[in-house]
Amino acid sequence: MQDWVAIGRLWRTRGIRGELLGQLDSTEIGREEKLREVALEVGGQRRAMRIEEVWRHDGRPVFKFAGIDSINDAEALEGAEILVPPEEVALPEEGAYAYRELVGCRVEGESFRGSVEGVEEYGGPPLLQVKAEDGREILIPFVRAICKEIDVAAKVIRVELPDGLLEYQ
Repeated sequence: MQDWVAIGRLWRTRGIRGELLGQLDSTEIGREEKLREVALEVGGQRRAMRIEEVWRHDGRPVFKFAGIDSINDAEALEGAEILVPPEEVALPEEGAYAYRELVGCRVEGESFRGSVEGVEEYGGPPLLQVKAEDGREILIPFVRAICKEIDVAAKVIRVELPDGLLEYQ
């Protein structure tokens, strides 16, 4: 488990049966359904876990792990990184990106510069968490209408921001 790769995280408990709401760092639809055995890392500790069941709620995956049967058991896993062996890291399809590829990209627009610090999902399109050069934190929808050119090899995303986006954040 030493070389395993983080592909997502667990956020918080959901329900009373030990389920956890999570996020995967992938734009691949249904990626969570392919997972069976993972490692969870929280507080510097790793443990192997078997996924009993996974489904989506409000656009986010909900995980039920073997042996985690109560909300108290699940609370200990909040914030855990989800890890898989390197050979199980899903390669993104054409036009799709692993979120870890986007983190660190420079964001360049006509009157905007910043860098991607993370990616968030709230049921709609993913949102790039961008630290602007002026220090502000901006959320930019990761959609083709805004992100016109994405070059993860060069770590650059060229954007055309809609009027008013910067003023409301």
